[in-house]
Amino acid sequence: MWRRVASLSSSVSSSFLAQTASRLNTWESLTTGIAQQAKGVIAPKEKTPFITFVLGGPGSGKGTQCIKIVETFGFAHLSAGDLLRREIASKSADGAMILNTIKEGKIVPSQVTVKLIQKEMELSYNHKFLIDGFPRTEENRVSFERILSEWQSQIGVEPNVVLFFDCPEEEMVKRVLNRNEGRVDDNLETIKKRLTVFQALSLPVINYYSEKGKLYTIKAIGTEDEIFEQVRPIFAAFEQTVG
Repeated sequence: MWRRVASLSSSVSSSFLAQTASRLNTWESLTTGIAQQAKGVIAPKEKTPFITFVLGGPGSGKGTQCIKIVETFGFAHLSAGDLLRREIASKSADGAMILNTIKEGKIVPSQVTVKLIQKEMELSYNHKFLIDGFPRTEENRVSFERILSEWQSQIGVEPNVVLFFDCPEEEMVKRVLNRNEGRVDDNLETIKKRLTVFQALSLPVINYYSEKGKLYTIKAIGTEDEIFEQVRPIFAAFEQTVG
């Protein structure tokens, strides 16, 4: 009888010690996280981010397709253009510079755009990101991959998928002028500048990812559903492994 009680006592003690250790570990983890946040340090995510870049000229329909991808496959949608416009509206120190740059049809400096995207990624509970309208240039691409590598403590972090919405120029111009969303860059003069910049600076990025075997070209003509039927199989193939 005594041996049985001693055995039970030993079992209870072991269980109690295990639970106490577990609670201490949990508390240590929480306090470490709180301390890091207080210092402005964001711990790396538990899961490696699954990143999709979505490229295409203004009016190529990539924004509409991003909404459908998010609804179907549960990605967090980060629009570089929306983040920049939000920064303008916030009256921040960078806002005026961003506004003038966009009006001229030029590319916003990489460090500004990457900083905004990284902040959104750090704040998100999701690990699947759909980054719309970025990278626009080779400098964008290199800056993003370098900063993400530092954040994730990995070397050579690159996007998993790159979508390119290929659309005729006249169709893109028509779509932009007809959408009436009040964007500062939705006018004929600015869109022509943006298209010129896109062809000069974004096509090298597209070619880079094509050579890497990461590029999926979508013919962006037709109804939203018809275009999405080209997109759906790409993400369906990754769904089981990404979660």
